[in-house]
Amino acid sequence: MGSRKKFQFKLQNFLLPLVEVMALGTWGVLLLKYWLTGQLNLLIHPNYFGLAIATGFFLLIVSILRTAQLLWARRQRQLGKIPAVPVAPHITLFPPGWSSLLLLAAAIAGLIVTPTVFASDTAIQRGITDSVMLTRTQPQSFRSVSRPEERNLVEWIRTLGVYPEPDAYVGQKVNVQGFVVHTGELPSQYFLISRFVITCCAADAYPVGLPVKLTTNRNAYPPDTWLEVEGQMITETLAGRRQLTIEASSLEKIEKPADPYFY
Repeated sequence: MGSRKKFQFKLQNFLLPLVEVMALGTWGVLLLKYWLTGQLNLLIHPNYFGLAIATGFFLLIVSILRTAQLLWARRQRQLGKIPAVPVAPHITLFPPGWSSLLLLAAAIAGLIVTPTVFASDTAIQRGITDSVMLTRTQPQSFRSVSRPEERNLVEWIRTLGVYPEPDAYVGQKVNVQGFVVHTGELPSQYFLISRFVITCCAADAYPVGLPVKLTTNRNAYPPDTWLEVEGQMITETLAGRRQLTIEASSLEKIEKPADPYFY
């Protein structure tokens, strides 16, 4: 067997399978790393945590068993117990090993790059709404049993979605947490308090929010600042329509929550 054929044989029977094994193992490590570091909640809905964790362990086990199999087969060939069968040429859409290399590169990038929480720029790009849209997951029925001041932001959004008449909530107390979003559609004494909602994974996360009316210019509260907003509900005409608005009586800066999304 010539040197070129020997290299081709080694490539097809050991190096490329080894890259595939490395890709599987690295993805397993990545999923478990997200779980152990608490970053999994930035990427997927908690309903899928079990599946992601089980997949991580499964990929690690498969990669370990496959590595042992490759090493055993290589040793047997060196001892002459398994004949070296020449690799027959074949045509593929992509060069051999490219898909495995891409998977491996993506997994390595995931290990290096830390997932970040979506911020105001993403919220503006995706469009902030004050209702749960029909094309998105929503409860078949919703009934808030809490007092108005105990509702979080998404509970206010769902309540408004059930009965969207803003005047029905005027005067009710409110205490919500979220991050600040500045939009050009609102006057300078208003900003949006917003949170992202995940129905499946970060790819389908969408922002919801409510306007907040200030007594001063909103520049005192830069975009992406996390706040706890207390006040009462009023109705304001903003961007050409009547909207339920929080008239703030207290704004307190808070740390970004460990679990920043709603589900």
